[in-house]
Order: sequence, then structure tokens, then C-alpha cells
Amino acid sequence: MMVLQDFHDVTTELLTVLQDQNIVERDDRIERITKLLDRREAFLSHIKPPFSDEELQLGRQSMLLNQQVDQLLLLQKQEIQRDIKELNQKKKTSNKYTNPYENLSTDGMFYDKKK
Repeated sequence: MMVLQDFHDVTTELLTVLQDQNIVERDDRIERITKLLDRREAFLSHIKPPFSDEELQLGRQSMLLNQQVDQLLLLQKQEIQRDIKELNQKKKTSNKYTNPYENLSTDGMFYDKKK
């Protein structure tokens, strides 16, 4: 019972961190999320049946919380992917601006018709 309660508490804390918009620094947020996910994984490996009625109820609550966590993690992942894509686009645009002739094709020839 104690392990299941700890799992539920860590899941609730993880959900709170994912929903907290006050954490501005993405690296801090990702670090906290990673630590909480690691703790949850450790608890998950120790959860073994048989379960009492109270444990089953707590497990159902944890599963509902886990669905919310999954959705928020997916949103976080999409946000990071979007930022990476924007950063790559900015890099490409910046590179074209600093060296506009870098990607010009050099396989063409100039042909002078005058003899």
C-alpha cells in the first residue's frame, strides 16, 4: 500500500510541475520532470498484486492522473520540437544572410558566342 501511495503522490507532484506556468526556465522544468519520472519508475517496479479495495481505488486514481501527465508530456515534447524547428530555420536564414553566395551552383558555364 505504501508504494502505491508514494507512486500516486509522485504522479500528483509531476502533474503539478507540468501544469505550473511559473517555471520559466525550460531546463529547470525538464530536470524536475526527469527526476520525478525516474522516481515514479522506481516505485512502479515495486507495485505487486494482490491489491486491496483501497489500493485498487488508488490505482484507478493514479491511472487517471497518468493520462493527464501523458497529455501534458506530449504537449511539452511538441513545444520543444517546434522550438528546435524554428531555431534551425533561423540558423538557415541567418547563414544565408551572412554568406548569400555560399549555396550557389558552380556547375554552370559562361559561354561567349563572340569569336
